[in-house]
Amino acid sequence: MTKYSKKAEEKIGEVMHEFKQGELKSGKDGKGGTVKSRQQAIAIAISEAREAGLKVPKEKDTD
Repeated sequence: MTKYSKKAEEKIGEVMHEFKQGELKSGKDGKGGTVKSRQQAIAIAISEAREAGLKVPKEKDTD
């Protein structure tokens, strides 16, 4: 099982908190509207952690 760094876990937790509060927006600068899907929120959280340079497992191959 792959591991996330402690900072990455914290970042994902922050984003999920925003999702639960109904404050998480999708798209560039939040112009896409409010996120309604838990899966979409997790994808955004992992993406933000990756952009911050935190240790996050590589993306799965879809082959």
